Amino acid sequence: MWRTDEGSTGRLIQLCIGYFIFYIITGLSVKFFLSTGIGRPGMNGMEYLFYSTASSTLLATSVVLFLKWYRMESVKRITLGKISFPSEFLYIIPSGICTAIVIPTTTLMYSFEAISVMVAMVIMRGAVIVIGRIVDAIQIRQGILHKKVYKEENISIVFALLAISINVLSSSGNGKANPFTSLPVMIIFISYIIAYAIRIYIMNYYKNTRPKNAKFNNKGFFAIEQITSTTTLYLITIILLTMVRTTGWSGERITPFANSFFHPIAGWWYWAMIFGTAFGVVAFFSVFIFMFRGRTATFAGLVNRLTSLIAGTVSTLIFWLAFSGKKPIMVDWISLIFILTAVSFIAVAEKKRSLELAMNESR
Repeated sequence: MWRTDEGSTGRLIQLCIGYFIFYIITGLSVKFFLSTGIGRPGMNGMEYLFYSTASSTLLATSVVLFLKWYRMESVKRITLGKISFPSEFLYIIPSGICTAIVIPTTTLMYSFEAISVMVAMVIMRGAVIVIGRIVDAIQIRQGILHKKVYKEENISIVFALLAISINVLSSSGNGKANPFTSLPVMIIFISYIIAYAIRIYIMNYYKNTRPKNAKFNNKGFFAIEQITSTTTLYLITIILLTMVRTTGWSGERITPFANSFFHPIAGWWYWAMIFGTAFGVVAFFSVFIFMFRGRTATFAGLVNRLTSLIAGTVSTLIFWLAFSGKKPIMVDWISLIFILTAVSFIAVAEKKRSLELAMNESR
């Protein structure tokens, strides 16, 4: 077994491999269930959102409850009457609510006619990369983060954004409207950005404010965040379904979403839930990369998004070869070159950071 220490490069590589594999499965699942043709379900995006979100959140929450990860050690406990709880809950729970916003808004961005799936995907990934750098700048200024952002990390951001930009520009002539002139698109996108920014700030606040003698428990953070997000999503879903049933509310997105529950797609809904669990596994690796010990938000965000970008390219290739999907075009390969260049700079930054951490621990 490949044993690694917490915060080591080996542990980071393990997380990236797991994230990469299950992100490919997630990408293939989305492409398959939304595609049409013989032997394919041709689901609406909102239908797949219902099934995959239900199963993925259920899986992740069941695991953290079974393993009792929610029993986290705290630097300070708060007592309200007869109730005592870790002070960290005061900001981890809001992070979970933000997660409950990020999950559906991600899929909703793919459902608008005003924007292609590719453009939606790349601008969301690019936004997260930029958010990581902004969070570092804010926390350095606040005195929370005591590390500098290496120049290689900044260079990697440039190449990552180049890879993203070339996809956006190449999609500008596909007949789609400018997404930034669509009010519904902007509302969803802004909601996604704000929720993700708050979440990344909170993750790094937790990571950067732990006393040296306090246990760094990212499993506990993930557990409380996951329980909160799942509870929030399920409550909102129950409210929406109740409104549809009692008022006859209908619409381009709410109708297929409600039909997923009231009129599930025969022969396919349970398969969508089974393969949707891959996204639940992705959540573990994603959060642990974002919260990786001793790394900046810039670095962690880049590693997370670059891994997903490469996995997305691989899933496109596999779907093309195995399911006669859309063939990658020249722009996809150019974008991949930029991504791999960004990865090379991140690798240099990781080597420097590892040496820095080793020197600090030896003192």
